[in-house]
Amino acid sequence: MKLLGFLIFSIFILQDFSEALSAANITGNSITKEEINAGFQKKYFVRNMNCNHACAMRCTRSSRKNLCNRACNSCCFQCKCVPPGTHGNHHLCPCYARLRTHGNRPKCP
Repeated sequence: MKLLGFLIFSIFILQDFSEALSAANITGNSITKEEINAGFQKKYFVRNMNCNHACAMRCTRSSRKNLCNRACNSCCFQCKCVPPGTHGNHHLCPCYARLRTHGNRPKCP
């Protein structure tokens, strides 16, 4: 009887723990303006980012869209972030800014 009580108690604890984790995941992926202004730190990376859409937006004004999209997608899949806008803002995604080509030029547009 004690074993059954312990088993039921542990199931309730696990259920509460899983609900707490799911609630944290729902609120943990939203980014506020204050966090963007403070700098896009590693802890704010979005796990399931739509790299294709983000890179399409980033490369809209590029003269070589296919090349820009290919490089941007490669960087996005590694870093899980893309700086906002069509140019610059690399300080908001430090990993994106650190990637370099073999010629030591910036890899990511």
